[in-house]
Amino acid sequence: MARTVGPAGCVVGVERSAEQMAEGQRLAVVAGEADLVDVRAGDAHWLPLRDDEWGSFDLAHARFLLEHVADAQTVVDAMVRAVRPGGRVVLEDDDHELLRLFPALPDFERIWKAYAASYAAVGHDPWVGRKLPSMLARAGATPTRCDWPFFGACHGSETFTTIVANCRAIVTGARAAILAGGDLGDADFAAGIRAYDDWCRTPGAAYWYCTFWAEGARPV
Repeated sequence: MARTVGPAGCVVGVERSAEQMAEGQRLAVVAGEADLVDVRAGDAHWLPLRDDEWGSFDLAHARFLLEHVADAQTVVDAMVRAVRPGGRVVLEDDDHELLRLFPALPDFERIWKAYAASYAAVGHDPWVGRKLPSMLARAGATPTRCDWPFFGACHGSETFTTIVANCRAIVTGARAAILAGGDLGDADFAAGIRAYDDWCRTPGAAYWYCTFWAEGARPV
């Protein structure tokens, strides 16, 4: 975004994790772009903006954030407040109900449902994607577009291996939270992962998933 805006513009990034900030800054140095973005420590619920910055930005953007916060509507409210009249707010997030595997894989689907439930258990919303236009409207913006970018593949496609590996990494990384819900035991989890690994080698296997995308504008 900063490369698109150019030197006449200003891009502000907000991140609460010191480790993520350090890694982002390291990557920016490697790319020769260390000075393009003003990265500020802060929380998305309370954006670290100066008084004169509120209502001045052309665009506010969040991707795969709202499913991980305690109050997603408060975050969207702040994003709408941050843009100027006529400015845009773009949101992209997940709706974990949409995953479909074929041939069907019940053992892994149990893991996926428990994974979604682990969000709700800590007060987060695993189905926030379908709500994005409504959240924009509640924040005072006018929803203008919505879409659901495809994030799937079939066995034999160039992206299949990467996509199914990403899904496996997500659920194995969340193993402790999934098991804490109590619906699955260690043996159930292990059986589901073994079934998934076998499924990934099945000719004709198809992984269907979409992310949700919405855009709104602050009224002039």
